[in-house]
Amino acid sequence: MYAIVKDGGRQYKCEVGRKMFLELREVEAGATLELDQVLLISREVETKDEDGKTKTEQVVTVGQPTIEGAKVVCEVMTREVEVKDENGKTKKVETTEFKGPKVVIRWFRRRKNSRKKNGHRQTYIQVEVKEIVG
Repeated sequence: MYAIVKDGGRQYKCEVGRKMFLELREVEAGATLELDQVLLISREVETKDEDGKTKTEQVVTVGQPTIEGAKVVCEVMTREVEVKDENGKTKKVETTEFKGPKVVIRWFRRRKNSRKKNGHRQTYIQVEVKEIVG
């Protein structure tokens, strides 16, 4: 069973037990997050044919644009980070923020000796899908 969910302008494929990164928002560690903009749900249904054999079929429900009453329940994950205090000592603190890969942007004009370099690193939260309702 899986679902396609829209969050923050992006679409994510959610399965129970899957961990994924969402855009940063203010949430507490271990809190549950409900994503209610479900665009598609696919589930397996067992049916019997005339011979009495059971078959599993994929049943897909597509929303227009979303499915009413459907939601994906996720749990916010944490990680430990070492932080220096005023005295220079390091201590471990739990946080919900995760950093993505660094993106390097370069501007270059040929034959002008003009170069510029800039970088960006996006912050995310990591969630684990607990259940799909709908």
